Amino acid sequence: MAEVRKVLGEKNTDAVPSGKAAAAGGGKKTVEEIYQKKTQLEHIVLRPDTYIGSVERITQTMGVWDEGVGFRTREIAYVPGLFKIFDEILVNAADNKRRDPTMNRVEVNIDIDRNTVSVWNNGSGIPVKIHKEEGVYIPELVLGQLLTGSNFDDTEAKITGGRNGFGAKLTNIFSSEFSVDTVDSRARKRLQQTWKSNMTERSDPIITPVAEGSEDYTKVTFRPDLEKFRMVSLSDNDVVQIFKRRVYDLAGCLEGVKVTLNGKEIPTGFEK
Repeated sequence: MAEVRKVLGEKNTDAVPSGKAAAAGGGKKTVEEIYQKKTQLEHIVLRPDTYIGSVERITQTMGVWDEGVGFRTREIAYVPGLFKIFDEILVNAADNKRRDPTMNRVEVNIDIDRNTVSVWNNGSGIPVKIHKEEGVYIPELVLGQLLTGSNFDDTEAKITGGRNGFGAKLTNIFSSEFSVDTVDSRARKRLQQTWKSNMTERSDPIITPVAEGSEDYTKVTFRPDLEKFRMVSLSDNDVVQIFKRRVYDLAGCLEGVKVTLNGKEIPTGFEK
């Protein structure tokens, strides 16, 4: 893990040494410098555009949500990769409605002061049981280990987002802190677990019993590693306005689901 953390902490790092570094060694690269093998986590961080899109600020004209104004089209500056890791968690919450038609609430909180985002839904919780083949609790498997998930059966029709086993793990990797809190009422258990330092450090899962009839839910909270997006605060550009517009999109699409943003209910339906 020390080598992984070294890669995660580098800025603008290429997969091979620079010409200057090579020159310092005699002007000729060794075969080991030319041909390298990275872990998948290292590759994701070194080549984020392959997985989450650009981590550089771009400017374009699009519709956003501005407080006190509502929707309007204007020129905005944002980082696509940061929007992507937010959308991964939001889509997961929306997909839970397909899996559990009784789900009727989604709560999104964006805390600019703490640079954190949380997404909560009351659909079926992630099963709190140990995966017999992998030997870890399923929430850890699907949120903290790459190339895992429930959408790998290509004989089934795909009506939910995600199919490549990355999904929320990308949010975890590009966050300085990422946590899950889920209740599985069938198992009558609650699981809480946290990852830090771009998914390289994890706490042991905390399992506690819950009373019979407890409400299922899943809450994911993350603090983006803003340094990797060339930012200091979520307020550095217009990305929060795009986050909010996306939550409104969700409210318009999820019939029968009450969606709140920072404690305020969003009118459902696109007409409203």
